[in-house]
Amino acid sequence: MWELLAHGGLIMWIILGASFIGALIFLERLFHLHRAQISASDFLEGIYNVLRRRNVVEAVSICEETPGPVAHIVRTAILCGDQEREQIAEAIEEAGLAEIPRLERNVALLATIAQVTPLLGLLGTILGMMESLWVIHQRAPLVSANDVAGGLWQALSTSAAGLAVAIPLYVGYNFLLHRLESILLDMERASVDILAFLSKPAVPVEVDES
Repeated sequence: MWELLAHGGLIMWIILGASFIGALIFLERLFHLHRAQISASDFLEGIYNVLRRRNVVEAVSICEETPGPVAHIVRTAILCGDQEREQIAEAIEEAGLAEIPRLERNVALLATIAQVTPLLGLLGTILGMMESLWVIHQRAPLVSANDVAGGLWQALSTSAAGLAVAIPLYVGYNFLLHRLESILLDMERASVDILAFLSKPAVPVEVDES
């Protein structure tokens, strides 16, 4: 293994560095999205039960203690519960827009790394082939296999490393996208549900500032 790294040259180390950064991004985003995704239906049902008792303070406290964008959106809606429907909807929309960048942070960078590493491998391949051709040019007509082996090793090892890094990172990127889409769908559903609940005339919700 060490010999493959040594034969790969500088490009190989760049690919390895990119793979390390990509792995860190994936694990951090995976943990963050795992905490951010809750059972929105169960959470909302609990909030509704509290609000039916007109205990706004407890409902807000539950939202603050629950991680994830759904809880933040519901908290915003509850705090604006004494306002008109249009104002509540606007506050919910602003809260949702503020949450999206937090969810998507560094995901695009992961995709970039997955796309760039095969190109780095191709660059290493070209450099390795150029090195082999240069050796052949310098030592022709008496050229041995050992003379060109170094360049060929670099060409093959960097290509293999670039693909070996890019494939799992791209799979991880698509997995994170799937989790993101699921959370965004939960946010949209929670926004609609809490707005409909707070808009019912029979359930007046006023912020208790005591």
